Amino acid sequence: MSTRRTTQIFCASTLYGAVTIAAALDSGCFGTADRRILLVTNNAAVPETTPPLDEAEGFDRLRGRFDSVLSWNETISPLHPGGWTPRPSDLPLLQRHLRKLWDLGDDRVELALESPQVTPALAIAQLLPDAPITVYADGLMSYGPTRNKIDPLIGGRVGRLLHLDLVPGLAPLLLAEFGAVAETVPTEAFTKVVEELTGPAAAEDGPALLLGQYLAALNLLTAAEEEELHLRMVRGAIALGHRRLVFKPHPTAPDAWSRTLVREAADLGAELTVEDRPVLAEVLYGELRPALVVGCFSTALLTARTFYGLPVARVGTGTLLERLTPFQNSNRIPLTVVDAVVPPLEDGESAAAEIGTDQLNDLVAAVGFAMQPKIRPELREPAVRHLSGPLAERTRHHFTRRRLTVLNLPGGIPLPRHPQVRRLARRALRLRRALKR
Repeated sequence: MSTRRTTQIFCASTLYGAVTIAAALDSGCFGTADRRILLVTNNAAVPETTPPLDEAEGFDRLRGRFDSVLSWNETISPLHPGGWTPRPSDLPLLQRHLRKLWDLGDDRVELALESPQVTPALAIAQLLPDAPITVYADGLMSYGPTRNKIDPLIGGRVGRLLHLDLVPGLAPLLLAEFGAVAETVPTEAFTKVVEELTGPAAAEDGPALLLGQYLAALNLLTAAEEEELHLRMVRGAIALGHRRLVFKPHPTAPDAWSRTLVREAADLGAELTVEDRPVLAEVLYGELRPALVVGCFSTALLTARTFYGLPVARVGTGTLLERLTPFQNSNRIPLTVVDAVVPPLEDGESAAAEIGTDQLNDLVAAVGFAMQPKIRPELREPAVRHLSGPLAERTRHHFTRRRLTVLNLPGGIPLPRHPQVRRLARRALRLRRALKR
């Protein structure tokens, strides 16, 4: 009697994600399988002009962990992976077509996805409806709540959340409403995979490494503001005595920014070089042995601090926390974590809170509740505890007064208790919103 094959499909859009998957495989986070497929998705605005991760430098050293590498972009061409989901009426046809196209037959399929609440992961989950799902998180967003409500037919299939232990002791909030069990990918496995991609280490003392994120592309800053943010990194590092700087720009950031930084460093008596290879920041940690790593709220700040023991500093988190909209923007938790645990580069920035593990969990829970009170109502208790506690004033900049008021949390504007007055207040608020439109 024949037995069904087990095929594991791992979906990845970045080299960082592929490294995380490789580390999870090496450490036994996934069971045995007859076949393992890496499904590459290129979510760039113009995929035709941006190389996919399987063409990145060093990927060949990861390829051997998979029996085959497939392209989601080719599968759904000419549609864009970030904007297409199948229509419900087309699902039965497309489900059969996908199994035939990928030679799945009647295989038992297991899925590993990045973000099942959005495309392309959502579409893939819909087209393989019987597959149990493991979500792997390759960054700080795993510590935040799920950004929107997920269809229970998808969320109910998520059994685990695999994540890197970027902040030891901090519990992820992502997908916990479905009972997903959080499991850490061993740090040693991750750094060992990174070593496979790393060249020889520098013999001399390392430079200050500045990390660009291209926040203007996310509409979090204007191009001019982000250029000034990078200049602040240069000035701050030089003010601390660093005379050799390396800037790692975002792959899609304008070249003009880098040239401006080179000139600024030279004017201040330092030398800045631009690392234009599309490599992971963690690869540079091994090659450069930086004396300092500076960024805004990049996950790489926490890998430097926690995995490699490097000094780190942040720039601009306070400004971004003030202007980040809407409040439930999924970048808020990464900003909160970096602002809370990483020291500032400049004297003008708020100092990192001297915060213990329990207090940090309560802070993240409080921000998470304020972001998604309907998805995670049980977080109200730790939110009230934090906002009433000794660190409330030092972390108040993580919240807006309006949000605290609407949710009736400590720190908000006290609302009148009389029902008629409250109705009038709500009516005035609705009128104000209508006028703003």
